Amino acid sequence: MKAEVGDRLIVEGVHLGVPRRVGIIMGVHHADGSPPYDVRWLDQERQCLVFPGPDAHIEHADREHHPA
Repeated sequence: MKAEVGDRLIVEGVHLGVPRRVGIIMGVHHADGSPPYDVRWLDQERQCLVFPGPDAHIEHADREHHPA
């Protein structure tokens, strides 16, 4: 998993009734873009350090929607 500041971290709910969580990556601790990340969760407006698990994926900012 590789990310940059501004990308979205999507964590899928793995249990029935658990919603997906979406956060914006506010900080990356490694130059290669690997975890952990500082994430601001959209549903709670708080920021925390996240070590994403196998239920998470990255949605890249504009790079994914506007290919070069």
